[in-house]
Amino acid sequence: MNPVKDLRISLLILLLLVSAGTSGYMAVEGWSFLDALYMTIITIGTVGFHEVHSLSDAGRVFTILLIVFGVGILGYTVSKLAQIMFEGQFQRFLGRKKVEKSIEVLKDHYIVCGYGRIGSLICKEFAAKPIRFVVVENNPAVLEKLEEDGVLFLRGNATEDETLLKAGIKRAKGLVSVVTSDTENVYITLTARGLNPELNILARSGEPGSDIKLKRAGANKVVSPYQIGGTRMAQAVLRPNVVDFIEIATGREHLDLQMEEIFIPETSPFIGQNLKDAGLRRDTGVIIVGIKKASGKMVFNPGGTSGLDAKDTLIVLGQPSEITKLENLLVRNIPS
Repeated sequence: MNPVKDLRISLLILLLLVSAGTSGYMAVEGWSFLDALYMTIITIGTVGFHEVHSLSDAGRVFTILLIVFGVGILGYTVSKLAQIMFEGQFQRFLGRKKVEKSIEVLKDHYIVCGYGRIGSLICKEFAAKPIRFVVVENNPAVLEKLEEDGVLFLRGNATEDETLLKAGIKRAKGLVSVVTSDTENVYITLTARGLNPELNILARSGEPGSDIKLKRAGANKVVSPYQIGGTRMAQAVLRPNVVDFIEIATGREHLDLQMEEIFIPETSPFIGQNLKDAGLRRDTGVIIVGIKKASGKMVFNPGGTSGLDAKDTLIVLGQPSEITKLENLLVRNIPS
């Protein structure tokens, strides 16, 4: 149970009781609003003051009922308030308000739905990049882990419009749906696509055939962890050296060699040039493995005559410092 929520409910019931008591004295005894309100407050508060006016038999019965209900509700409210104060729930409540404010200002971020084994690994990779993201989770046990890990999160059901809107889906760059249920992943994808038609959506697939449903629902890409895991294990037996190279190139723990993708913006000074004239390999030292054209076509091992166009993506291999230098040249337009 959430003590803050219980306190809100008890305060609402207490307010309704005060309203009912005030209305009751005005109806039974014919008193003014102020006299009826004052009598209600001192009765519920059991302060022992004398009645405002003499009570009729009906008024006494009404007062007895008001005391019975009022003392119980007031005691429950006080106990919940004490629980919040002693257990630090009030500070947590204020902390959540601060977190919600942080989420409201997020822009071009990613929304990760689910913080299980796969979701937590994705978040670690995002944090290492770093990439701005927020997690949507509804499992109380997982919420505690999110707080321990210091991850920005929102409590709620990712299949609901209200939750995704609070997570800033209108301003988000992408969404990753990795809850354990394929059905929920489909609903999340449908909801997200309806709220933001331009959103890049990556969804997890568990059961065979669910990838088709997820793509129909609007997912840009569907990944099956079981299929990837099985393929990776088979390749580790058949092509162990290739797998070792890929792990070194794509793993964030390896600092000597990294494989990265770099987007070419429309403002880049290299648009219209070919690789040879641009001199990117010569000036930075990176190996350009491929170019994904804006049309979606992939050019592997491009030659010197391969052109650079706006919104192309370079797939490069090199040291982190070399990759950063290339990013500065293409994206930030900082001279080398």
